[in-house]
Amino acid sequence: MKKGIIFDMDGTLWDSAKEVADSWSIITKKRFGEDKVITEEKIRSVMGLTMDVLATKVFDFLDDIDVIMDTLDECGKFENDYLRENGAYVYPGVEETFSRLKDMGYNLYIVSNCQSGYIEAFLDYYGYGKYIDDIECYGNNNLKKGDNIKLVVGRNKLDKAVYVGDIQGDYDSSVEAGIKFIHAAYGFGTINAPVPKIEAFSELPQIISQVI
Repeated sequence: MKKGIIFDMDGTLWDSAKEVADSWSIITKKRFGEDKVITEEKIRSVMGLTMDVLATKVFDFLDDIDVIMDTLDECGKFENDYLRENGAYVYPGVEETFSRLKDMGYNLYIVSNCQSGYIEAFLDYYGYGKYIDDIECYGNNNLKKGDNIKLVVGRNKLDKAVYVGDIQGDYDSSVEAGIKFIHAAYGFGTINAPVPKIEAFSELPQIISQVI
């Protein structure tokens, strides 16, 4: 029986809000003036949203949707390079837990609402690619998270799967995809449902066998 653990990115594996804000501010100040700074708080408030929705909230000082999406595209590309060079805050125990889960026989995946290249920047900077069997994101296909979870489950022929995420939208996506859910309670949000939870990433091996 093939079992898979599918991870969210932001608020689950790492917190890149500061680095994303810093990199986007470089672009917005260049394009629109020194006062157009993107704050860490602003980025944190939209983590988990699809990129098209996120853009309208972050660039709320812009009215033209074409300019908004063009700015998003430039920011996203620059952000990927910035993260690949600088990294971000990874939650304690991620690599050790990846390794242990692999030893336990689980296949590991990442599905996020991010732009193309974002997951790869994370994997490249930390060398975690050797643990991850497949990835998918909104930026690759414009599909919402529930559909991308289904896509990963299907193409990897998983018999059982669980999604690990930190916000309500992650739980809703797992329900839509028809798989179990574990709440990363140390992350950005709460879940309005009785679900298994971990208070630290390193707790995952202790509860995973109770879920799938």
